[in-house]
Amino acid sequence: MTSQASSYYLRHDDTHFESTIHAQGAWNPHEQHMAPVAGLLAHALESFEARPELRIARISYEILGLIPEGAFEIVTTVLRPGRTIELVQSELVAGGRVAVRATAWRLQISDTSQVHGIVDERMLALEHAVDQVNLVEWPGGYIRSIEVRALPDHGSGHGRVWLRTPYPLLSSEPVSDFVRLMGLVDTSNGVATRVKPGDGGYAFPNVDLQIHLYRAPTGEWLGLQNAVNFGADGVGLTSTVLHDLDGPFGRAEQILTLRKL
Repeated sequence: MTSQASSYYLRHDDTHFESTIHAQGAWNPHEQHMAPVAGLLAHALESFEARPELRIARISYEILGLIPEGAFEIVTTVLRPGRTIELVQSELVAGGRVAVRATAWRLQISDTSQVHGIVDERMLALEHAVDQVNLVEWPGGYIRSIEVRALPDHGSGHGRVWLRTPYPLLSSEPVSDFVRLMGLVDTSNGVATRVKPGDGGYAFPNVDLQIHLYRAPTGEWLGLQNAVNFGADGVGLTSTVLHDLDGPFGRAEQILTLRKL
């Protein structure tokens, strides 16, 4: 892992990458955080055999184990080709093992403004988020790389925050607004914890990340309006309405494995 860097990842060639300190995870110092991993896989899915008449409408990430720091490969393929609908897959492979698998539905876009309607409520705008959130309970380089601002109704298990990062995903190339924001979504599970994470408390990592997008997001600020629910049998769920500065654009779900330490 590169300890001094100006981006989350370094690209070595078309498929090989290396994580930097900014991608460091929160649960273990030798792993990557899922948030920037999700952004990099979204970049691979978006750019692979890209067709301007299609856009990504859903990404399903399966976290198959610890995501090692350092060097890795991304392998992207088409699972289901089609003229108006296709399914593509991207895998992060480290040490000969698939650590994360992402699949994305790319759907044909068309003018449906005549029937446009969104019922998700708009969260308070960025100018109302005056308090900086210091996520001191979380270690790791990724957490230190982001700026998080809380809205007045933010609280435990009930997240209402805006966040962004000053760091590019890759040092070698620009990425779309969509990719930049997808690289922040996984943060939702840590911004409004119900219990203290880590030593003397609980671990509640997510084993997946499901993102559905009813419109294409823009800008650098991501709004997270979430609810964190813990069941009584060791399973939890973080559910989030995703916002950019223009309002809600989709939803995310993260199933959690809840464990007493």
